[in-house]
Amino acid sequence: MNIRFTSLATLLFSLLVVLNISTGCNRANGSQSGCDIYVTIAPLKYIVEQITGDDFSIEVLVPIGASPETFEPTPKQYIALNEARMIFSTGLIEFETALLGRLADKTRIIDLSRNISLIAGSCSHHHHSATEHQHGVDPHIWTSPHELKTIARNAYDAIMEQYPDSTKYTAAYNRLAKQIEQLDEECRQQLATTTARAFIIYHPALTYYARAYGIEQIAVEDEGKEPSAKHIADIIEQASAKGVKCLLYQKEYPQSVVEVLAEDTDLRPQEINPLADNPIEFIRQTTRLITQ
Repeated sequence: MNIRFTSLATLLFSLLVVLNISTGCNRANGSQSGCDIYVTIAPLKYIVEQITGDDFSIEVLVPIGASPETFEPTPKQYIALNEARMIFSTGLIEFETALLGRLADKTRIIDLSRNISLIAGSCSHHHHSATEHQHGVDPHIWTSPHELKTIARNAYDAIMEQYPDSTKYTAAYNRLAKQIEQLDEECRQQLATTTARAFIIYHPALTYYARAYGIEQIAVEDEGKEPSAKHIADIIEQASAKGVKCLLYQKEYPQSVVEVLAEDTDLRPQEINPLADNPIEFIRQTTRLITQ
């Protein structure tokens, strides 16, 4: 009986050792429980996820519907942020620099705006403050295929720096890059066939998109503030002169002005969400609205 018990105990111990080794390997490969990667806004999660698949737990710091300017992480989230393997950020929204600047190890923070030609801007999110974006720079780099290519490349480079031998991530990135290239071509073709030379949008979230395709973005917001009567009258005049086909708005902003513009321009307001969790689909759908 003692011999059998000893053999059984040895077998159980051996199994536990194997399980611990296996768990250790899984954690090294990024499949540990908890959050491995943080991204500051939802569109960035899609990019990182397309490259890494389900190898990592990816958490969005600011959930859809929440305001980046009023967001404050819970103590538990802040601890998790300090323990995350990587943190992906646009590097352009003020809350990112304010929050991430408090982290002890800044080498884990990946600025996805690197190598992007930035555009000056004083647009605001929710609170209409002209100082909400880093150094007066328009932060909406994820809403244009041209900049999205660079964002994806920056994310891939950061991931490969930590996992240089992963052919899986390289293949996934190549698929993503091709997908964005196809999106870019779709947008170019659709915009080439439209008679519209401009579009109206309440909050100027498509500045990089407009630059990429040579179409004018007419913002209803006037330097981050609600428009004056004169500004609204000017927009109505431009809508007629430039063959505008759509009026875009985001639900976070005043609807009354949009309704006035819709009535005076005979355009049907179309709701968009620049912080949607799939930036490729957001761009595709927005292009359809602009060129309809």
